[in-house]
Amino acid sequence: MLIADEFFLIAHNDSRGKAKLHPTATGLGLAGALLGELVLFGQITVSGGLVTVVDRRPPPDALAHTVLDQLVGESQHQSVRTWLSFLAQTATTSVGERLARAGVLRRQESWRLLRTSVSYVPIDLNVVAWPATRLRALLERPDPPGVPDAALLGLVCAAGLSREVLWSAGPRAHHRLGVLIPALPAPLRELVAHTEAAVGAAVLRGVP
Repeated sequence: MLIADEFFLIAHNDSRGKAKLHPTATGLGLAGALLGELVLFGQITVSGGLVTVVDRRPPPDALAHTVLDQLVGESQHQSVRTWLSFLAQTATTSVGERLARAGVLRRQESWRLLRTSVSYVPIDLNVVAWPATRLRALLERPDPPGVPDAALLGLVCAAGLSREVLWSAGPRAHHRLGVLIPALPAPLRELVAHTEAAVGAAVLRGVP
């Protein structure tokens, strides 16, 4: 799975597909993960608060390709915070649909308050629970996680989901997490910092 997929499952580790976070925080975390995928694919970089496209060739994933096309098509907008806010509006649906197409989740519609509500329900609870379990195990091991997993852990912490990974972890995992994020490559480290700031700002202003 790509990091936005695993972030989604950690944020919705529930038999009904219910989110662990406020929708705005979930969306911002997923937006950070979608940008992070493009950093990991080598398509963009993040520096000085700006997103810069460095490779316009289509990435291997369709959703990543869509996000890259948006970045290229709106190249006058380069602020990381602008893109986090923009992508957050649709990130939950976009990543939920990607996981539904992959057969991990089932799209479920219900009628609530005179409108249709869409949720993404697990097909196999063990598959949904696996990302958090896997990250917790990685943090307990002596070898450091790879860059994609470290970036995912950074975004999990930035969005306020660290308890979902650390709830039964020992001191080694807590210490590892504290040193892992500052050691990320600079573009990912900055992306995590901007995601955390965006989530914090949304909480402070009282997200709608």
